[in-house]
Amino acid sequence: MAAPQDVHVRICNQEIVKYDLEVKALIQDIRDCSGPLSALTELNTKVKEKFQQLRHRIQDLEQSAKEQDKESEKQVLLQQVENHKKQMLRKTTKESLAQTSSTITENLMGISRMMSQQLQQSEEAMQTLVNSSRTILDANEEFKSMSGTIQLGRKLITKYNRRELTDKLLIFLALALFLATVLYIVKKRLFPFL
Repeated sequence: MAAPQDVHVRICNQEIVKYDLEVKALIQDIRDCSGPLSALTELNTKVKEKFQQLRHRIQDLEQSAKEQDKESEKQVLLQQVENHKKQMLRKTTKESLAQTSSTITENLMGISRMMSQQLQQSEEAMQTLVNSSRTILDANEEFKSMSGTIQLGRKLITKYNRRELTDKLLIFLALALFLATVLYIVKKRLFPFL
């Protein structure tokens, strides 16, 4: 019958292998993940949890190794602990890369949102410019129309001034003729002999 210590060591080793495989699968999922950002963040959180569980199991195995009575078994178990620690260190590097990848993705999405906002602002500015251009063109057309009306008004005023001058001249001539007629009649009545 196996000693309780041996059973505990076997269970630790099985759990270490299990967590190791789960971490590998999660890291592969992170590599394959194309978004959204929330999915990437969730995968990173799961990787951290599995790493924490893996560390605890390696620590349990190390504690069991130190409690071994036989020096040879102790050394074998400590060697296994070292191997697991080295593998975990390599996976920690992968986790760090995955975290960096997640951060870069988040930054790129932020930049994409900023560019989208800038594009929208540019479109709004362009629309404002188009509306301003349209208003200026309408004002220009109205100005041309008013300019034509002003020109017509100027011609009419010039014509009216000429007509006024002609009318004054005619009135003056009519008045002179009237006065001449009155003088002629008065002269004939008062001075018939002249």
